[in-house]
Amino acid sequence: MYAFMIIAVILVCVIALIGTLLVGKEVSTKQKQYEVEGSTLNDEIARSHEYETKSLKTNVKSLTWIYIGLTILILVTSIGIMIFF
Repeated sequence: MYAFMIIAVILVCVIALIGTLLVGKEVSTKQKQYEVEGSTLNDEIARSHEYETKSLKTNVKSLTWIYIGLTILILVTSIGIMIFF
């Protein structure tokens, strides 16, 4: 029983890691796009301000939903394993 729970938790942690890396990759892609475009000081300040305001709305929101979903998945899986075994 505990072996199944450990395997389920490890699997969920790997899924969470993949989701986190995807969000990080998205941010990295935006960063590279900004570097390619070139910029002036005013452009960099505007992008910095935009990132600070939009990051909380998009990246943190995405990561929050990833971890909420995976927490629910862990709970359901753990309860299911405990009931069946």
